[in-house]
Formats: sequence, structure tokens, C-alpha cells
Amino acid sequence: MTENTWRKYLTDYNEGLGLVYERFVLNDFLERLRQQYAIHSVLEAPLYGMAGVSGINDVELARAGVAVTMVDDTPERIEGVQRIWVEDLRLPVNLVCIDPGAWGRLPFPDLSFDLTWEWAGLWYIADPAGLLRELVRTSRNLVFVAMPNNIQVGYWMRKLVIDRDFFATHDESWTDIGRIRRILEAEGVEIIEEGVLDTPPWPDTVMPANEVLKRLGIRSQALEEQFTGEGWRWSTMAYYLNEEPDLRARVMKYAWLDHAPLPWRIKAVWAHHRYLVGRVATGN
Repeated sequence: MTENTWRKYLTDYNEGLGLVYERFVLNDFLERLRQQYAIHSVLEAPLYGMAGVSGINDVELARAGVAVTMVDDTPERIEGVQRIWVEDLRLPVNLVCIDPGAWGRLPFPDLSFDLTWEWAGLWYIADPAGLLRELVRTSRNLVFVAMPNNIQVGYWMRKLVIDRDFFATHDESWTDIGRIRRILEAEGVEIIEEGVLDTPPWPDTVMPANEVLKRLGIRSQALEEQFTGEGWRWSTMAYYLNEEPDLRARVMKYAWLDHAPLPWRIKAVWAHHRYLVGRVATGN
């Protein structure tokens, strides 16, 4: 996530269809965890990782009465997220800003949260392994970790063609779910679930469709008009603010592969994210 991108989306909530879909699928997953494991408090660290609007992955949990804490290392971004939650969403949230070098020592006591989690954020921070250990230390029950799926088609399209600069500056070894699993298990975590999430019918490019076309060298006024302008607006915030109450129904019609009763290893060819859910050694 580039600096200009996250700053833009703190006030421009038009994220694109792919991101709105990703959020709805993630919302459903988190809601299942909440109900299945009686989650009453969560820590998301870092609060960024998913492209688009930062800090809105826990909105539905907050609306269900869950106490939400999120961590960031950029004061400007955390101020923007605070404004979104206070002025727009009008929901309670605990936002904590830390030094960029402090991901391995979060300012919370042991066993502070029912669920600690991160979504696609490990390769943005200075100490991913330290953060994983902190997610374990601060949880009293579950740890949920998800990263981009490095075997799916869109990942390689992005790496080799449309976003090579990103991969030159980020450590993609943190998409290795086996590496993440080994760190969690070394901390005493029992992996109770693994799989894939976010499996729409389009590839994972992490950028708007019109930008993908430009980077592929495709110049088409018809396509550009289709993927830009007021007729192509997709905003999770519009759904959260009840401005587009039908948005979920319109977007989730594409979730047939996510919902298909197929083994996750088959879906992994196309799924955008791999994940692990673990129970900490001190959990109930």
C-alpha cells in the first residue's frame, strides 16, 4: 500500500468492486468466529494491509458489541481512521499508535483479547515475526492470520507484469503460510483451521480495473468509461452508512466460488488469500 494510496482513501471511499467484495467476505468470516468462539474483544494489528480505506475491517464486529482495538505506526493515518469511526461510523474504537520499530512489543498485557488478528499486513511492517509472537502473547483464545495467496494467478500477474516495483521493496517471504505457521506453533499455538478466503471470479491485482488496463498497455475509451466515473463506484462505507443498503446483495452474487463446497486446496489456485486460525495454549 503506497503512501499516496492510503492517504487518498481516508477521504475518498470509492474502493472498487474487488475491495468491497473482499471486505464482505472477511466480515462474514469474522462474524462466524465471533459466534462460534464467543468473541467479545479483538485486536487488529496492523490496521492496514488491505488496500482501500484503512481501519474499517472491524466495523461489523463493533456493531455486534465487540470491543475493538487497532494498532498503527503512522500518526496521520490513525488520525484519519479516528475521524472515520467518530464522525462517520459513530462507533467506539480504541486506536493505538506505536513507533514503526515497536511491532515486536505491543503496549498490551498478556491475554488481553479474545481474538488477535492481521489481514495482509505482515510485509508492510519492520518486524513481522515479532508481531506474530505479540498476537499470540496478547490473545487469550484465538489468533487469525491471513496473507495474499502466492500461488494464485493474480499474484503472479501482479509480481511479473503490473506491480513489479512493489515486490522489489517488500519481503514476499511473508506470504509463505508455512513460515507463519511455524512461528505460531513455536509459540504454543494449536492450528485449528486453515484455508483460503476471497475467491471472486476476477484475479487479485490489488488496484482498480482502469489502472490494471493502463499497466497492461490496453488503451480503450469504452473500457475506461466503464471502469471510471459515477457509474462505477463501489464503497463499503456507503453500505456501512446505509447509503447503499443493497450493496452487499449486489456484490455477494459473485461469491459462488467462495461458497462452493470444494476442498480449499482446489480453490487455492484462484483464491486471493490464505489463512490460519489458531488457539493459544492458555485458551479455553
